[in-house]
Amino acid sequence: MRTFAFRSIQTRIVLAITLLTLMVVTAMVSVWANTEKEFYRSQKIQQAQSFAATFGQSLQLELGEKNWANMRIKMNLLMQSNDDFVYVMADDHQENHQIVAAAPANLAGQYITDLVPVSVSKRAIHFDKPPLTTSLQARIAETYLLRDIEFPAGKIRAHRGERIIEAAIDIPNSNKLDAVSGTFRVGITLRHLETQIFNAIKKTLIVGIVALFVGMLSAYYLGWILSQPILRLRQSAAKIAAGDLNYRAPINRRDEIGALARSFNEMSDSLQASFGKLQRTLDSFERFVPAKFLQVIAPRGIENITVGEYAKYKMTILFSDIRGYTSLSETQTPEEMFIFLNEYLACMGKAIDQEGGFIDKYIGDAIMALFDGTHADGALRAAIAMQEALVVFNQKRVSQGLPTIACGVGIHRGEVIMGTVGFSSCIDSTVIGDAVNVSSRVEGLTKTYDCKILVTDAILKALKHPQNFDLALVDESVKVKGKELSVGLYRLNI
Repeated sequence: MRTFAFRSIQTRIVLAITLLTLMVVTAMVSVWANTEKEFYRSQKIQQAQSFAATFGQSLQLELGEKNWANMRIKMNLLMQSNDDFVYVMADDHQENHQIVAAAPANLAGQYITDLVPVSVSKRAIHFDKPPLTTSLQARIAETYLLRDIEFPAGKIRAHRGERIIEAAIDIPNSNKLDAVSGTFRVGITLRHLETQIFNAIKKTLIVGIVALFVGMLSAYYLGWILSQPILRLRQSAAKIAAGDLNYRAPINRRDEIGALARSFNEMSDSLQASFGKLQRTLDSFERFVPAKFLQVIAPRGIENITVGEYAKYKMTILFSDIRGYTSLSETQTPEEMFIFLNEYLACMGKAIDQEGGFIDKYIGDAIMALFDGTHADGALRAAIAMQEALVVFNQKRVSQGLPTIACGVGIHRGEVIMGTVGFSSCIDSTVIGDAVNVSSRVEGLTKTYDCKILVTDAILKALKHPQNFDLALVDESVKVKGKELSVGLYRLNI
């Protein structure tokens, strides 16, 4: 499972550039090290060839005159003057390739030296195939020592296994220049070469580490430059997702990220317009279906409303109806009645809203309102406010030369079911229950008892502050239409 760090664009950029820099530095170090190695190696080879050619020529007379003692002196002086030389020797072909002079001195008298592999010695002295003419070109062999070398006696000059370069050159015959009288061989250690190569690699590694460090810093800066706008876009998206549709990404660039930011802001504009339209639609929808209804009939959102969603509540139901509405409507045109009805319903609706109630439905001129509080006080205050608002409404009608109106209000409390009814093509929200029917019948009895507001004994029991209301018993036991059980009725005086 990938960690969060590797999901970061900045981390990926840093990692990619660092790996690329590391590969480049590794390749550079390798090439540089090999170049240095070849350079120093070629220097050693040239040194060995040059020395072998020069010193081999100088031994021509001594070897021809068999002045081996003088040759040994020269070789000892040579070994003392240069620490790179681990051995020098000369053999005499007339003596069957016997080593006649050497340093260290213990090599003298041998035929095939035990310092290097036999194959190297045979190639150096032409053991298997003697040359027809003298070769002035030194023969170079890279090999290793088979044993430790002491020079001077008791002091280790070179160790077993140490790598060396051996240069071998023919010594011309002093009397016959195209003939070979012997072979001069010199072994040069490569330990200094390895030290030089190590130092070169160390320098290269230092340069590489510096380059890698600079590359990492550059990668981090590049990753930061590229990731910051993306992080700001992410923060912008989070703010918009949190509901701040007015927020816009503050990125002003002319590259691809700038284009992405502009597209993002254009998307935000579209979202704001779409959500604004959706919110207006929801606000309009709530005017048709109250929010408290939506909580019941659309618990998973209005897009998931289905038939049969319901919940049981104990509520206070208020019914209001205009008296003589039928006669009033006969004296006015439909347009005049429509205007009148909207003005009246608005007046009544404000009184209900102010006391925490909500209107379930309009039934012509009648209003059905619900109060879902644990007490019925709000419904009684709303009924009083409705009658007071009607007084103001009638005063305006009188000033316009129009007749006044009266309305009755009936209030009851009981258990109801709130839910949806209908079928897939037409769904409606409704409140069903015996308490609804009783409330409607109580409103009708206001005409019988010639009062503006009637409430049942269930309301009286549900009042939290009954002392705040002027209630008078109208009838202790009344059977409302369609009900077997009787209820007590009380007049609410304003």
